[in-house]
Amino acid sequence: MPDAHGITAVLIHGAWAGGWVWDTIAPHLEARGFRVLAPDLPGCGARLGDPAKASLTGCVDDLEQQLSAVSGPLLLVGHSGGGAVATQLAEAVSERVIGVAYLAGMMLPSGMGFGEIVAEMVDQHPEAAGIGPHLEWEADGLVSRVPATAIREIFLQDVSDATAAAAIPHFGPQAEGSRTLVPHWTRERFGQLPRLYVEARQDRSVVLPVQRRMQQLVPGAQVVSLDTAHVPQVAAPEAVADILTTFAEEQVGVTHPATNLPKEKNPQ
Repeated sequence: MPDAHGITAVLIHGAWAGGWVWDTIAPHLEARGFRVLAPDLPGCGARLGDPAKASLTGCVDDLEQQLSAVSGPLLLVGHSGGGAVATQLAEAVSERVIGVAYLAGMMLPSGMGFGEIVAEMVDQHPEAAGIGPHLEWEADGLVSRVPATAIREIFLQDVSDATAAAAIPHFGPQAEGSRTLVPHWTRERFGQLPRLYVEARQDRSVVLPVQRRMQQLVPGAQVVSLDTAHVPQVAAPEAVADILTTFAEEQVGVTHPATNLPKEKNPQ
């Protein structure tokens, strides 16, 4: 079995979720030698706070504070919308990061939001609308929730009824300021980091054509394809743990290679 001893896997959840979404995979990662950090992000669930103050900067600042108590190399793993957070965090702490992995994640060009990509694709791929049409809104549009039926049909259609029933109550409210995220990164920092994209071929939220469009827009990532829905770390935890471990092992002791990335859009 591959071993990732001494590497901290920073597991970054997506919208409406929380650190709990990594509970199934965390023991598998720990068994492979990782230390695991899977925090709840501000602006979501129990940490909703003031939705008007939620932001990508707030998420990154919160993670940086937690990482100040962590030593050693970091593997950043972003699921779904957590991919945008992982990108921005990688830009902030690139000297500590051995790689960034996306699980059906939002791997976005600098200065571009996920909604822009969906808007460009939805005429040709109506399914690209994903979870959007199912959302319920409150707080004058500052907070959204996903109904239980949509969680089952859009996020978790490939898991057992028991697994879905255990997960659904944990999904919570999400502030728009920490959901509609636009990362800004440079070629010198994030742009030099190795990246891995784990496709979820059955995904009904970040659908496969959109996943592959992001791979085109931010080229250079290794790609592994899994026959799962939107939450592969729950549906196939051992397979994902093996993929992440192999990727991490490949990076240890290797100087960050320059990747074939386009010029960033509106770099800051």
